[in-house]
Amino acid sequence: MTPPPDHPGTDHLGTAPPPGCPAHAAIRSGTAGDLFGPEHEADPKGFYEWLRAEHGAVAPVRLAGDLPAWLLLGYRENLEVARTPSRFSRDSRHWGDWREGRVASDSPLLPVVGWQPMCTFADGAEHERLRAALTESMNRFDRRGMRRQVTRFTHQLVDEFAADGHAELVSGIAEQLPMLVLTHLLGMPDEYGPRLVEATRDLMKGTETALSSNAYVTETLENLVARKRAEPGSDLASWLLEHPSGLTEEEVVQHLRLVLLTGNETTTNLMANTLRTVLTDPRFRASLAGGHMTLPDAIEHVLWNEPPLAVIPGRWATGDTELGGRQIRAGDMLLLGLAAGNVDPAVRPDIAAPMYGNRSHLSFSGGPHECPGQDIGRAIADTGIDTLLLRLPDLRLAVPETELSWTASWISRHLVSLPAEFTPRGGDSDTLETETGLLAPDFLARSAPQPDPPDQSKALDRPNTPDRPDVRRSSRRRSWWRSLWRRLRPGPRPPRR
Repeated sequence: MTPPPDHPGTDHLGTAPPPGCPAHAAIRSGTAGDLFGPEHEADPKGFYEWLRAEHGAVAPVRLAGDLPAWLLLGYRENLEVARTPSRFSRDSRHWGDWREGRVASDSPLLPVVGWQPMCTFADGAEHERLRAALTESMNRFDRRGMRRQVTRFTHQLVDEFAADGHAELVSGIAEQLPMLVLTHLLGMPDEYGPRLVEATRDLMKGTETALSSNAYVTETLENLVARKRAEPGSDLASWLLEHPSGLTEEEVVQHLRLVLLTGNETTTNLMANTLRTVLTDPRFRASLAGGHMTLPDAIEHVLWNEPPLAVIPGRWATGDTELGGRQIRAGDMLLLGLAAGNVDPAVRPDIAAPMYGNRSHLSFSGGPHECPGQDIGRAIADTGIDTLLLRLPDLRLAVPETELSWTASWISRHLVSLPAEFTPRGGDSDTLETETGLLAPDFLARSAPQPDPPDQSKALDRPNTPDRPDVRRSSRRRSWWRSLWRRLRPGPRPPRR
């Protein structure tokens, strides 16, 4: 994280905050909360509310290596910082503790906050150049085609356990589907997925092996970019290389890394949190099944209560300033507290009030650095969950809700597992793909097809197969359903088990 000699803005910042600054003083006095401590890991939500009660909307916290930072707990304060890069820069080379040599070279924070040549660490004209390359390249994706890929991958994953009658939905669906889709969009072979899932999650947690995981991800993407330079395709890596903004290969690698890290982490958590809500809240599922809300509307409600990232690091003060009654010194690090801000009593006095379809949450940040891939994440989550519930309409939680557990890192909270059970079904994807899908629990029972036109009967009819107890329809209906699915489903069918 060494700034180039021509880096603008580092010569006029003055000295870094001395150990006597408010953030350092809070650490010495023991009033700063430890984001790497056991209290936060055990109960992040309770930890944020304790900080709010102790310090208000802006709280001092400490990170790995006893490094100080400010955690933003207020909704308004989060937006103020996100929307004013002139006061709170995204460029981590402003970081006072790093400039003064207080950040160890092997700090687990560096893979996440260490400066890299990408749009998330730039402001102004440079940010516009880099972000334009990323957003315009991402906008080239065929969204309908992407949803078809999500549906195909979801069916393949469900095929693995559909006949068992039980599944673990975090490891079986939520942790696999986003990376399968992202590796496809980036132009990588599917088999890269499992190792990348492990490495990206380890990197984001800030563990002792975060640096080696980061090295693996970077090397994998460097090899991909070299291959796409020689043989371009219809994928994000190729589009970034050819974009008129003229990105260097290092800039392309870092933006692919950004998409891979944030896209996988956020979408995995969003899927897991939404599925948990569907399986544990009868009113929530009833509203979906009864058509009182759509799955995309339901996802926005989940984003208010369980943002995929609880904390986004970071912003760095470009000068001495005041925020939420706190004196912020030049070079101080600020962390966007998305989870805490979303439940700020100032904007949500009634936390139980539904937020269906309301997109004014903080879950994808805000301002010029608002997440550019949020709609892709939404599409993966709602299409994948819709397809899963279409395949397994009687999906239900297999353990008491009290047995569910979470693990937390300094920036996110993960559901460990989500055991589910359902009526066993053949793993042959014999379900009709639709653009919107259906979520009602009685979908199979009430979805009888209309009789086939006489002149198409030979084309659609197949020999009757024996009824299976898990599907309440005649063998002729089952034959029609399977035949039509085979005609409409894109791509090769997985082998029958």
